[in-house]
Amino acid sequence: MSLNHSMETQTKLIARVPTITGRELPEWFQAIDNGPSFLRCDERANWLADEHGLTHGYAAAIVHEHERHRRNRMGFI
Repeated sequence: MSLNHSMETQTKLIARVPTITGRELPEWFQAIDNGPSFLRCDERANWLADEHGLTHGYAAAIVHEHERHRRNRMGFI
C-alpha cells in the first residue's frame, strides 16, 4: 500500500485512532479480517471509511497498520 502521508503522520494517526474512533486497533483489525475480501489496500480503506464513517486518512492508516502487522505475523520483512 502506498501511503499518501509520511511515516511521522502515520504514527500520529495511529496513536489517535482510539480517541478519534472509540475503538482500539485490534478491534479495527478484526473488522478488516471479518469484512469483504478485497485484494487491494485502497479497496479495504474505502470500505472501512464507508462502512464505519471514518475519514479516508484514518481508514488508510488503519489498513496500512493492519498490513504491517499481518506481514510481521507471517514472518515477512
